[in-house]
Amino acid sequence: MPEPKRFRGPMAMVTGRYPGLSLTFIDREVRALREMGVDVITVTVRSPDPQALSGEFQHEEAGRVFRLLASARRPAHVIKALYLAARHPRRLAATARLAINTCPAGARAMALQLAYFAEALLLVPLLRASNVKHLHNHLGDSSGTVTMLAAELAAIPFSITLHGPEIFQSAQRWRLDTKIARANFVACISEHGRQQAMRFSDEAHWHKLKVVRCGVNPSLYAAAPAARTGRDLLFVGRLEERKGVNFLLDAVALLKTRGSGVRLKIVGNGPQKDALQRQTAALSLEAVVTFAGTQDEAGVAEALRHADLLAVPSLSEGLPVVIMEALASGVPVVASAVDGIPELVRDGETGRLVAPCDPRALADGLEQLLLDSSLCQRMGAAGRQLIASEHDALCKARELLNLMAPHGVRNGAGDAKHDEQ
Repeated sequence: MPEPKRFRGPMAMVTGRYPGLSLTFIDREVRALREMGVDVITVTVRSPDPQALSGEFQHEEAGRVFRLLASARRPAHVIKALYLAARHPRRLAATARLAINTCPAGARAMALQLAYFAEALLLVPLLRASNVKHLHNHLGDSSGTVTMLAAELAAIPFSITLHGPEIFQSAQRWRLDTKIARANFVACISEHGRQQAMRFSDEAHWHKLKVVRCGVNPSLYAAAPAARTGRDLLFVGRLEERKGVNFLLDAVALLKTRGSGVRLKIVGNGPQKDALQRQTAALSLEAVVTFAGTQDEAGVAEALRHADLLAVPSLSEGLPVVIMEALASGVPVVASAVDGIPELVRDGETGRLVAPCDPRALADGLEQLLLDSSLCQRMGAAGRQLIASEHDALCKARELLNLMAPHGVRNGAGDAKHDEQ
């Protein structure tokens, strides 16, 4: 593992709402960077939802994270933000022009852009007081806009990690072209994501697009699996339309008609939960389908110990962390062949790829592996090796740090050339 380049921090990690159960990939990145000695200040635009916190780290981080909108309720902070902005009128004017030039059409979009501009103003006092050298944003949407504007105001470099698929579906709205052009680098979590980013940026900036995959802690999934039965399926994810759980239930119903003793455990919550429970009842699957609610990282690891297969029937995805967790656990994956998934689920090697929205194809893929325990073992071993070599969270954080380091050693906020503006 290469040693990280020297980074003279601190750095700030900006997200729309953090921490939260669906953002454990950021937890891993923050922990790994801190383990390497980087002073990481986490920033959330909106206050975290106490009901969405899971595990000791997230509860601790919720007490540490700088809450941007909440800072607007502190008059002293607002006055400091306005004072710092007024000290650099040319930079303030440049930031205002940037906000206007990247604003989508419409009165509502203009109101939102004004809010992002105000949020950037509120972020600058923290950046100055902490002498932040680099801003990094996850997702690239509204919090990415705040990050870009704050970086311009504070005269420090910024970068973004793009996940997808939502950000690419709204690339024009979030002006990915401008963000990529202005960022020092853009981390894409998959090669597919990098290709999508290329579609929405000028060729002159493609060299900034770097593949930095998400990672997991392989040791968390190193425990010996429980006695596997050859019949236990697992789904982990938000219960929303694009996750395709309705097709998975149809596939389980098909397997049941074929005489399979398959059982399905569904870990997660979301807007489709009630509809999926009704579908389960309509298909007479109550005896074999369990809705287990949300689980933290350790809970998912424990569920994987008891699973024979992970099913990922998504209609669209970035690069699902749960697939990394399954492969680290030695659990093969049957998944839709969409977006970045084939970079993890290598058909015939670490699992099976099937057509999306096709319950019969999904049932066939699941059945093939459930009936072949030796094939599952070989795929499980291949999955462990893949994660160890390409998706170790500490290695991925070092890759990110090495991209930041050339910029982090420069003078940041408070450069003399900006202080006089």
